[in-house]
Amino acid sequence: MLTPQDDLLGHQTPATFDQPSSSDLRWTERYWYSGHCVPGGDMIFDIGLGHYANRNVMDAFAGVTVGNRQYNFRASRRLHDKTQHALDPRVGPLRFEILEGMRTHRIVLEANDSGIAFDLRFMATTEGAQELQSFRRRLSRVEEDLTRMSQFARWEGWLEVAGVRYEIRPQEWWGQRDHSWGIRSEMKTDFARPPMQTHKDFLWMWCMYQFEDFGICLFTKERSKGSNLYLSGTESPRLGRHAKARHIVGFEHALEWANDPLGQSIATGVLDFRFEDGDLRRVQIEMMPGRFYLKGGLYGGFNGWNHGDDRGAYHAEHDVWDLADPLTRERARTLGDHVTRVTCDGAVGWGISEYGVAEGFPRYAIAQKHPAL
Repeated sequence: MLTPQDDLLGHQTPATFDQPSSSDLRWTERYWYSGHCVPGGDMIFDIGLGHYANRNVMDAFAGVTVGNRQYNFRASRRLHDKTQHALDPRVGPLRFEILEGMRTHRIVLEANDSGIAFDLRFMATTEGAQELQSFRRRLSRVEEDLTRMSQFARWEGWLEVAGVRYEIRPQEWWGQRDHSWGIRSEMKTDFARPPMQTHKDFLWMWCMYQFEDFGICLFTKERSKGSNLYLSGTESPRLGRHAKARHIVGFEHALEWANDPLGQSIATGVLDFRFEDGDLRRVQIEMMPGRFYLKGGLYGGFNGWNHGDDRGAYHAEHDVWDLADPLTRERARTLGDHVTRVTCDGAVGWGISEYGVAEGFPRYAIAQKHPAL
């Protein structure tokens, strides 16, 4: 089916833009954005959208954590209907606008029953950084074949949650985004849809840290010290600086875990990055109070609903989580964006850390009593 994108150059196959190169049902294209206030680090918002061309579904979410309360909005629509074309990045009251590619985006959540609303602009501070392609097989089947890019920014606009309006100013709200596409491995960690996946003997970290002059993004998965299943990362200079991006080729970590009875929580840590030019950077991390658990956006599924499920022509729901409640944290599990204060060579920066360590990994036994994802 023709869409407005088909007026643009860039076709890669003899098909229209709404048809991916693979018919695999797991083919996914996803936006993710996050922003957090600094220096307090006690408030964070997350926003995302998923496009599932082979499932005829688009879903989206927005959420805000203030103190121990996480506010969630989720919505889904079918791609092909009479009012929207398949590639229109809008689901109900939540819409995404690319004002200038790789520079300025606008995201709007109009008034709705969730109590969350906003009008936000993402203003890039670095170029986008492309991760190494993630490709793996399990037996003879392709388990994942995915490309992702990441980018740092400042935010401006306004956000309203639970009747309180916050002015979002660039000097006080730092953030990041990613954009991924391809065959995505399935995540199934929903108590309402057993069997749930179990994980053994690995550690993973996905981090985005931003300083005034540069940003560092990293994704690592390892089974033992020095044995990486996957390692990809880039140091990107601030826009306007005469410096080149550098790729990470080595990574070491020494993490201190908080005594959190409700789940995995890093307290502090030291991260060492080695670059392709031989240079090293040591980054010290300190976790701040703000944290958004990604099950609020259906990562791994929640209450019987997972990414890409057909919920009808349009469906929306919302809820508020008490993050001090043990049952809520058990359902939310580990996967989340944890606001992080970082220091490097005397400079202070901010970002988010996603992480988890599974039972059997040779380090960090204190955290392994809780799930890694």
